[in-house]
Amino acid sequence: MAARLYLDWNATAPLRPEAKAAMAAAMDLVGNPSSVHAEGRAAKAVIERARAQVAAALGADGADIVFTSGATEAAALACAGRGLACAAVEHEAVAAWCAPVLPVDSEGRVTVADPATTALQLANSETGVIQALPEGLAVSDMTQAFGKVHLAFNWLGATAGLVSAHKLGGPKGVGALALRRGTDLAAQIRGGGQEMGRRAGTENLIGIAGFGAAAEAAARDLAAGRWDEVAGIRNILESALLAAEKRIISVGNGADRLPNTLNIIAPGWKGEIQVMAMDLAGFAVSAGSACSSGKVRASKVLGAMGFDEERAAQAIRISIGPGIGEDDVLRFAESWTKAYAKTRARAA
Repeated sequence: MAARLYLDWNATAPLRPEAKAAMAAAMDLVGNPSSVHAEGRAAKAVIERARAQVAAALGADGADIVFTSGATEAAALACAGRGLACAAVEHEAVAAWCAPVLPVDSEGRVTVADPATTALQLANSETGVIQALPEGLAVSDMTQAFGKVHLAFNWLGATAGLVSAHKLGGPKGVGALALRRGTDLAAQIRGGGQEMGRRAGTENLIGIAGFGAAAEAAARDLAAGRWDEVAGIRNILESALLAAEKRIISVGNGADRLPNTLNIIAPGWKGEIQVMAMDLAGFAVSAGSACSSGKVRASKVLGAMGFDEERAAQAIRISIGPGIGEDDVLRFAESWTKAYAKTRARAA
């Protein structure tokens, strides 16, 4: 029996060995990072090293890196109370704080009217579509793009950027907000004044150490061209599926996309049924954002792109990463097309 194949990297990437080693080392540190004695200073040094690692990988040297419990908390810190506009393709963590009024075209690209009052993601988690960020943007969710494509926060023109560790091989439960230095932002969690007064509470030392190590390793992979290789494998998968089954729709393939992401619509086959069928066949895929999984409803992202509710409910996302090879994706393509053929035969 063939081994299971994990094809849901946009939900969470496998933990990198560098992150695991950094976390194990941090577990041996007894000090509180806010303490002034030697043990506290040793813990604080780990956090500051991780801050520098994340900043370097994000191209945010000179910006403030505020560690949080994840991109969701970073979104709340960056967006709460600001009356921002956004599009319906935003992740729920950002959409919860802004008005989804911006137009979206059929390829998932957003038109921005006033960057200074707008939140706009750099890349979409479901379709992989990459946005062109306008200068002076208030907030950008960079979570899915971070570690997969070349980017520099300092050059993208946004005032604030959200990232999360577990999307690039770090631990779950830790993220960061990158802020252009000098940005005035009120703390949402108040208390001891940690994280430059922007996020109180004793820092998650172990998670932050893992985040820093993962960010540094991700930057090395990106520089070495590993995600260019991933794009080639994704394209092989896309070509195989389109060649085998003419009915399917490849979403957003007319736009720039993340190198690892493929969203396909299979008419007549509900997304959640596809996910279950592939799970039983030994493949992990998803029917949309992991934060919306378990909710039987059509993708609002695809709805914003002009797909009706029936089509939007027939989509799955396949997201891969380094180490996934041509044989792997062709095995998936064969299994998926056979299952789709059986579904159509039963419906006939």
